Amino acid sequence: MADILLLPFGSAGDVFPFIWLGRHLMARGHRVTMITACLFEEHARKAGLNFMPLGEKDEFEAMIRDPRIWKLGHGTKVVFDFAAKSVEPYLAAIESCGKVDLMLAPVTAFAGRLAREKHGTPLITVHLQPAVFLSVHETPLLHPAMRVLRAVPAWFKRALFSLPNPIDLFALPKLRRMCVAHGVKPPRSLWREWWDSPDGVLALFPDWFAKPQPDWPTNLLQWTFPLEDLATEQALTPELQAFLSAGEHPVVFTPGSANVQASRFFAVASDAVKRLGCRAVFVTREPKQVPPNLPANILTVHYAPFSTLLKHASVFVHHGGIGTMSQAFAAGVPQLIMHMAHDQPDNADRLERLGAGTGLTVRQFTPKRVAHELQRLREDKSFHEFAATCAERISKAPDKDVLMRWIEERISTAQ
Repeated sequence: MADILLLPFGSAGDVFPFIWLGRHLMARGHRVTMITACLFEEHARKAGLNFMPLGEKDEFEAMIRDPRIWKLGHGTKVVFDFAAKSVEPYLAAIESCGKVDLMLAPVTAFAGRLAREKHGTPLITVHLQPAVFLSVHETPLLHPAMRVLRAVPAWFKRALFSLPNPIDLFALPKLRRMCVAHGVKPPRSLWREWWDSPDGVLALFPDWFAKPQPDWPTNLLQWTFPLEDLATEQALTPELQAFLSAGEHPVVFTPGSANVQASRFFAVASDAVKRLGCRAVFVTREPKQVPPNLPANILTVHYAPFSTLLKHASVFVHHGGIGTMSQAFAAGVPQLIMHMAHDQPDNADRLERLGAGTGLTVRQFTPKRVAHELQRLREDKSFHEFAATCAERISKAPDKDVLMRWIEERISTAQ
């Protein structure tokens, strides 16, 4: 039995995959503790995990309410600024756990890597989306302007990527000071030295979604989507069940669990639904974002596990977060993405290449355009066929014991 720390950082789409990992590690007899924003304490404890809250709820809320977070080119700075500010309390929480055998963390949980360098605790870096791999062979679409990079030679991209990286500008100065304070040699570059742990890298998305590239880490295990949405702990509400059974399959809309600035998203959605005359379900943690006095063909819910809800959906409209997208793949539902920032443009691009949906920018997300795309996604059989192909691929999930043994080997290798 090992003591294992899970250190997710971010919204529900970033945290739920670690709950999935925790469930399976506990099933093998390990003691598992999650350290993350206090917002997720109830979810983690319901899944049976030990939990240590990181900071105050107001701190996480302040980050997601920053109007810059969903703006292309600005959102990443907000996230990495917050990640750098969180290192000290994160490290204190890690050290309060005493000696542990293994940590699993995303790259944004800088305290995990700092703890590895300070205490020698093995660390697995967990990547949830292919956009984190800045490959010269298949360059992710982090910004529309990056499309031009796909046409240039690999040597040019290598030279370009060797230049100072914005991520280092955002977070490295604060992190260097903390490294010095804790007797750890600071990295010269987060991107080149601390992005991937030497102990192991876990990519939680399948190769049919993103094919491994020659310049990805050599100590990497690529798996599949975790598909954790707490469905075992939370069923659909009676109101939602009644709505779903009362008519045709609705279009499901969500801007993401962390998006509390989605008034325009829902205003466009309600207008598009009116134009089509279809039924819809709006999913948002803040119902006040939804227009008032909606007609009876639109139901608003605070939360619903997508693995259950999407079985009843005709189309799924969302922000392009990797966890949300993977649930749509599993359900075999065509998708319409309004991508804003972070990994969302790249995820939307991969969706389109798979033929299972389409993506729009925020500017393109207008009532007329959304209504047109929804009509196309509902009526064009090719979208449904490609979506069904994705669902079939996901249904052939690999043996979880292989993944668990690989994780456990990282402990034995370090000892």
